[in-house]
Amino acid sequence: MAREAGATKRVRLTPEQRRVQLITLGVKMLGERAIEDISITEIAEQAGISRGLLFHYFPTKQDFQLAVVAQANAELLERVAPDPTLGVLDMLHDSIGRYVEYVAENRASYLALLRGPTSVSPDLKPLVDQTRDVIIGIILAEAPVPIEQERRPRLLLGMRGWVAFVEETTLTWLREEPIGRDDLVDLLVESLVALAFALDPALAEALGRAAVPAEPAR
Repeated sequence: MAREAGATKRVRLTPEQRRVQLITLGVKMLGERAIEDISITEIAEQAGISRGLLFHYFPTKQDFQLAVVAQANAELLERVAPDPTLGVLDMLHDSIGRYVEYVAENRASYLALLRGPTSVSPDLKPLVDQTRDVIIGIILAEAPVPIEQERRPRLLLGMRGWVAFVEETTLTWLREEPIGRDDLVDLLVESLVALAFALDPALAEALGRAAVPAEPAR
């Protein structure tokens, strides 16, 4: 019997290629809905395979969700990677600007991961916390002065508080947009700089020097 018009043609892929395809479809769908609302049946149909075959690659729906969230987090980290050609303050503006762009593109999943049922999932929550820690590590790695070991606990604690501020402020902005996108980025950068001034005198001094324009050569 001829294949019905519009049916998805099954393509033979290696197991790894199929896993990547399914995760990619899940991440794309995650941009439009919460992780718990992703339909396994719909993903299988888009991939041109049976629902049962999807569970050959991911034993449970939870395993599939974990893989999708892990890939989405990896894409977020890639999006916010610092541009080493920029000065430290411009680098912050650039990275935080790209962060805001990413969450604006994926607002449904961002809201669900931080405030929905999955935000307290014992399996998914560690992935979100790990992403927060990586972002903090990226920022501290680009600090304009070395961070001595004895100063790190205080900085790390303060940075976790700043990440919570960023998330809550961005969630509110996504719902209400009381200010423009550039103003939001300025607010998030300025709050980080202000926190650095409060947490570490050496870091504050270095950031202060970075904020002062260089005098033109005579």
